[in-house]
Amino acid sequence: MFSKQEAQQLKTEFWTAFGKAFPRKWLLYDTKIKDFSFKFYADNKKAEVSLDIEMKDELYRNAYYEKIWSLESILEDFVGDFTKDEFYALDNGKIISRIWVEKTGVSVFNKQTWPDIFEFFVDKMDGFERFYYEYEDFIKDV
Repeated sequence: MFSKQEAQQLKTEFWTAFGKAFPRKWLLYDTKIKDFSFKFYADNKKAEVSLDIEMKDELYRNAYYEKIWSLESILEDFVGDFTKDEFYALDNGKIISRIWVEKTGVSVFNKQTWPDIFEFFVDKMDGFERFYYEYEDFIKDV
């Protein structure tokens, strides 16, 4: 086990190493849609790349979720198998819609798995971005 400080240091090293290994500008929050963003996540058990639809107004959140869902098979061509949850509960209790891909058996605390996580991140986020850019006008038309 790591102390809280050691764990934080390792996480910082992880994200710094990822940024240095793949120095590119990711789309992430720059979708031009408020509360519609792509995210990287890694912990001690898995890595995830997700599309989070976080609008407070459930009608808008649902409309964007349905737009993405209408393109399900196309999205799958870009990112492979994914999981979706229209009413995903964050740790803080906030309900969002999330579509994500995950890789298990890797850990931010195990440097030997970092290359696998980095490769997964690049492959899946690139797929999400290409999907978004290809269908951006359709997705934004809510």
